[in-house]
Amino acid sequence: MTEKRPLGLPSAKLVAFAAVAGIVAGAAAVYVKQAGSGNGGDTADVGQCAASVEKATSLKPFTTGEVAAMVAATQPRVIGGLSFKDQGDKDLTLADFSGKTILLNLWATWCVPCREEMPALNALQKAHGNDRFQVLAINIDTGASDKPKAFLDEIGVDALGLYRDASMGVFNSMKREGLAFGLPATLLIDDKGCLLGAMNGPAAWDGKDASALIKAAVGG
Repeated sequence: MTEKRPLGLPSAKLVAFAAVAGIVAGAAAVYVKQAGSGNGGDTADVGQCAASVEKATSLKPFTTGEVAAMVAATQPRVIGGLSFKDQGDKDLTLADFSGKTILLNLWATWCVPCREEMPALNALQKAHGNDRFQVLAINIDTGASDKPKAFLDEIGVDALGLYRDASMGVFNSMKREGLAFGLPATLLIDDKGCLLGAMNGPAAWDGKDASALIKAAVGG
């Protein structure tokens, strides 16, 4: 992990943010277990996500240190209904990334912790991005794409691409699911589209703890 982050919070401060977020995320996990997905899809998810239960459980030892706020899912389920656009304004859903383990991160230029962790997410994509893993950072600024694009260019984020949902529909869907309470919000989703874990708050994604978590999620 680099000692100096371009615009980043010191690692200790990121971890402090993450620790508080972990308490909130833990409450979210309880809510989700009790309330279900809210879209009537739980029964259909049982078969598709059956193998993901063991995977999510196996990740618990890796949700530590700088990624301690990541709460492993107790009932992995399909994360669907999330629509967004790429830089060319093409409509996409998570189905377009099937076959890959995805670290889905919601961010906005007006969110200070989001701005701080973007270089680390960029570094994670550079270190681990391939045909089996991708950091999918979705910007939810309203309006045109000029502002988020200029921000990414300014700080040298060159590996993530600009994915956007100016309607904030992705955030609202995650909020209804009990998975997002603010920004940044991050989901770890396996190659079948099943939720492995959720985090509210920033993390040092360029550190060894994050690297170990992603390696464990992707598997051999």
